[in-house]
Amino acid sequence: MRTRTTLAATLLTLAALTASCSSDSSDDKPAATTSASAPSATADPAEARQACVDAWAETISNRPSDFNAETDTDTEPAECEGLPEDEWTDRYMDGLQQANQSGRDALQDLIDDASEDAQP
Repeated sequence: MRTRTTLAATLLTLAALTASCSSDSSDDKPAATTSASAPSATADPAEARQACVDAWAETISNRPSDFNAETDTDTEPAECEGLPEDEWTDRYMDGLQQANQSGRDALQDLIDDASEDAQP
């Protein structure tokens, strides 16, 4: 639970820092958002959203064992480039949830296997 709280605090801090940085270059942001949004406009929005969430989940799941959420950063997947900040955060958090659920499922499988092996 502490890791989730720390990660959530880190994400909120990063979001605040990103927001303060993006407000200084407001002239550049709309052009980048518009050009990045154009290709996704032709794709199904639900499929594009899920592709981004899946990409975040994969990125998070493949973190090195020495990854430190307070000092290290994830590489943004190509499927998520150019998203507005609020959408970026939502998809990152959904990907994080998906990665965590996959980890819990894998752990439960190991527990179930060990329990079956322990039966006479």
